[in-house]
Amino acid sequence: MRAVDVGVVGAGPAGAWAAERLARAGARVTIFDPTHPREKPCGGGVTGRALALLGDAVDAASFPRTTIRTARFPLRACATGDKSTGRRSPETSGSVRDAIVTLDPEALVVASRSAFDAAILSAAVRAGAVHERVRVRDVTVESGGVRLDTDAGSRRVAFVVGADGAASIVRRRLATPFRRGELSIATGVFARGVTSDEIVIEFDADPPGYLWSFPRPDHLAIGICASADAGATSGALRARAIEWATRSALWDVHSRRSSRERGSEVGLHTYSWPIPTLSPRDFDACAVAGPRWALLGDAAGLVDPITREGIYFALASGGWIADAVARDSVAEYRSRVHDEAVAELSRAARFKAAFFRPAFTGLLVGALRQSAAIRGVMADLIAGRQSYASLKWRLLGTWEWGLAARALASAAGRDR
Repeated sequence: MRAVDVGVVGAGPAGAWAAERLARAGARVTIFDPTHPREKPCGGGVTGRALALLGDAVDAASFPRTTIRTARFPLRACATGDKSTGRRSPETSGSVRDAIVTLDPEALVVASRSAFDAAILSAAVRAGAVHERVRVRDVTVESGGVRLDTDAGSRRVAFVVGADGAASIVRRRLATPFRRGELSIATGVFARGVTSDEIVIEFDADPPGYLWSFPRPDHLAIGICASADAGATSGALRARAIEWATRSALWDVHSRRSSRERGSEVGLHTYSWPIPTLSPRDFDACAVAGPRWALLGDAAGLVDPITREGIYFALASGGWIADAVARDSVAEYRSRVHDEAVAELSRAARFKAAFFRPAFTGLLVGALRQSAAIRGVMADLIAGRQSYASLKWRLLGTWEWGLAARALASAAGRDR
């Protein structure tokens, strides 16, 4: 690669990994970010396929992590209980109705995002990138380069990479900001002092989304994710997540003390964060690059609309832009994003319309409880090994799935 000057705005996984790949290939890279590494308000799950992208550049032992052994899916009240109150009926209140999916040790780890992001950022600095702790306030493409106006003055680079999340200044200046309907709200609490080796995911229909508990090394990341235009405030959603965690006794997953005793000792730290959640039409119209600029990860909208998982495509897009800059071909980056990310994520967006309906999620949890084959499909989805392209046919080939698979296939067809 010629020694091109590249400015990377954002030092999360997408930006830091792009910087590492670019610097290692010979580019002069400056990362602009005043806050990273820092804790991120999300579950913190990192799939095995995402870790594989890092190869030997990042030592997995360099950041604390929890290996997840099981995923538990409680049966939603609205599937079989009182839809008007959202309360569980007596026959569904116990864990006996929950579905348990066993995961292999390579499927999923959960890490503190401050530690995980720091490990990738350190790798970028070792490769030769420079991290400047300043905020970029404006971005302007000019003749022969890009001007970045920062808290410390103006800087000029030949190419700018926007890896600064859903509220990306690069996206707002050089492309189109996300509309509210293209975003989800992730909100909840970090519960300090309790953890486990199990993730818990409970589907919700009003607003469509899900509640989760992901165990990090020294706390639980508990939250709820719902569309930003669904009508619920972040405060109301967070209160629902706390109520769910208390009702589900998540505080004492691995404690012999009562949930009240454990809950009194747990420190709750609240968070909220926007996550891009695009529709098939949004993906078709999504601009990810132009002359002298490109967007990565969340800033590009490369997030699974169902699971809201974005770390894999954050890292993947970081590698893709490094390859494209090396060949001086923004078109190559756009093509890879479309072929390797947008095609897959658009399928997820088509499935999403049916996914959170109570009838569907009730059938899903029931199928997970009864069928080892369906549990295998879900385990591969969690690990990132099962694509949406072949999901429908794999489910249809599993005779236990029956009506739920037909509903999924039908919904996907209607939403094309």
